[in-house]
Amino acid sequence: MASFVKFQQFAEDVGKGIHQLHAAGHTLKVYLTNAEPSVSADAIKTDLAEITAEHGYPSGGTDIQNAYTESGGTGTLTGTDVVFTASGGTFGPFRYAVIYNDSATDDPLIGYWDYGSSISCAAGETFTVDFGASILTIA
Repeated sequence: MASFVKFQQFAEDVGKGIHQLHAAGHTLKVYLTNAEPSVSADAIKTDLAEITAEHGYPSGGTDIQNAYTESGGTGTLTGTDVVFTASGGTFGPFRYAVIYNDSATDDPLIGYWDYGSSISCAAGETFTVDFGASILTIA
């Protein structure tokens, strides 16, 4: 499983109140890109070109149905795994799955997963962005 990497700008954005991570707050989405992210330079969605929306891959990616909880001073962001299914052709290639805030101005980036090499999905194939037990914690 790929490891989550946060963008440096996310830490500043949290401190400035740009993100509302709870379910009733902002809509967080995951999209696919083949452009290599820079944790220090990339800050908004337009900094990383999204793959072409086609054959089952939607423009802008998909809502992760985020939730945020706190227990004992530790906050946890979770999301529902996202499954992209190729239909009528191939989508990709992509190597990275990126989370961004679709509700905030300029679609600020949160973090990404690097799958190690470029992937394409042929018709009928699926790709799952598996968030595991949590996406990130703030302690």
